[in-house]
Amino acid sequence: MEKLDRLDKKILDLLQKNSSLNTKQIADEVGLTITPTYERIKRLEKTGVIEKYVALLNKEKIGKNLVVYCSVSLQVHSKPLLKKFEQAITKLDEVMECYHTAGTFDYLLKVAANDMNHYQDFITNKLAATENIAHVQSSFVMTEVKHKTIYKIE
Repeated sequence: MEKLDRLDKKILDLLQKNSSLNTKQIADEVGLTITPTYERIKRLEKTGVIEKYVALLNKEKIGKNLVVYCSVSLQVHSKPLLKKFEQAITKLDEVMECYHTAGTFDYLLKVAANDMNHYQDFITNKLAATENIAHVQSSFVMTEVKHKTIYKIE
């Protein structure tokens, strides 16, 4: 884990809330001048603490009205087949997140679809075409109670 001081944490908190802040705005908030603030941000980027900057979209406004958590079990658990499954999943645009899990299922996928027809097409023509799948269980999101992208840094 990267050693972060109070100012690093404040910079990260500000950038998580609004990554479009410029260096001067961040410097003003943390009480530093522009140059040391810039150097801190560059160090956080270089060390991988900051991976990238993104714009978060409103899924409904772009037509992604259906979110599904899809639990997947595989037939065979050999390393080559696990890797093959993971490579195939990364190519599916509807899959927003994929986690290899322990427990009842092998993988948990977060899938964003336009509607139920789009999801059915995804399951039938894309996911089912993926080799080595034994079982799929879908859980449909009714209401998003909490969705955050900001990590609390202790």
